[in-house]
Amino acid sequence: MATTTKKDPVFVVVQLSGGNDFMNTVIPYTNPLYYDNRTFLNIPEEDVLPLDSTLGWHPEMGPFKELYDRGMVAIVQGIGYPDSNRSHFRGMDIWHTCTPDEVSTIGWLGNTIEQLDPTGENPLTGINFGVGLPKAMTKAGVPVTSVSNLDNYGLMSGITAEDQKDEALQIFKNMYGQAVGTGPVMDYLSRTGNDVLTGADIIKVAPERYESTVEYADSPIGKSLRDVARVHTADLGTRIFYTQQGGYDTHANQLPTQPGLFKDLARAVNDFFADLEEHDADDNVIMLIFSEFGRRIADNGSGTDHGSGGGAFLVGKPVDGGLYCEYPSLERDRWAKGEDLEHTIDYRGIYGTVLEQWLGLEAAPIVQGTFEQINPFKTN
Repeated sequence: MATTTKKDPVFVVVQLSGGNDFMNTVIPYTNPLYYDNRTFLNIPEEDVLPLDSTLGWHPEMGPFKELYDRGMVAIVQGIGYPDSNRSHFRGMDIWHTCTPDEVSTIGWLGNTIEQLDPTGENPLTGINFGVGLPKAMTKAGVPVTSVSNLDNYGLMSGITAEDQKDEALQIFKNMYGQAVGTGPVMDYLSRTGNDVLTGADIIKVAPERYESTVEYADSPIGKSLRDVARVHTADLGTRIFYTQQGGYDTHANQLPTQPGLFKDLARAVNDFFADLEEHDADDNVIMLIFSEFGRRIADNGSGTDHGSGGGAFLVGKPVDGGLYCEYPSLERDRWAKGEDLEHTIDYRGIYGTVLEQWLGLEAAPIVQGTFEQINPFKTN
């Protein structure tokens, strides 16, 4: 495999599955309309971790606030798209393919990986940590490695590697066959150059090469981000990493559920960047944290229902931290669909920002159009 002295830009995606409630993540804690609409679920002003005089972090986001205070977090307020789809499956599908008006079998990161490695030379150019394969990374003929357990993966015999590949592809087939038809899915499965055996052979050096003083918390997202760090610091040529944290569908029991999710997420992301810093491997890595939609403005007495106008985060040493775009208005005449936060920036513009300003690729063919971008990176 070719080696290079120049560090290529690396992109890590963390998907918060289920629809994260942005209003209780970055909280408009001095706005009376927040307390009027969140009579049950509001975070008391004295518990909020202030970001400025109008917005503050959820109290469990302390380790994330540390990164923000160091200038490493760009908060993308009001991210979404017109006429947001409230179905988990279709909503996530839209984020994964950049096609709100049609169902596509091609993921935006599948297109990206193909651009980064046109000949498919390195099966580790794109790696998913988790079970199955996110649709964002799929494109016929584009090799992607999906790893559910890094410690076992590099030790796999040919048989278990095939089993894991078959399991991942079966999950993919079950997830998408119903929506797009078995024809396109089977076509994708038969043409995908997903050489799991080669990937397993190369990736097994990652745990062997890795040493760190950082002790990640014992959580699924902590484990996944530690795996990302182990592979990244092994210099195996991976450019796109993907993983997810589930549990954000908080129709009910949001008060006991969301704090634990935030605690695990904030700690894991903080540990991850501390780990990269310790390895002097943090100057070419950025992370996007996103969710398929936000929740509604008013709570339902136990949780929040599917909405729109969420928030996303770009994190990393190269990021010029701060607030980007406009926090959606809480004024009733500005509500989307009469009950949602409006979107103030199109998610495809944020993808375009990463593609053009970070990865050096032309965005329009990948995000299916031209959308407003932001400037979240340090000029140097």
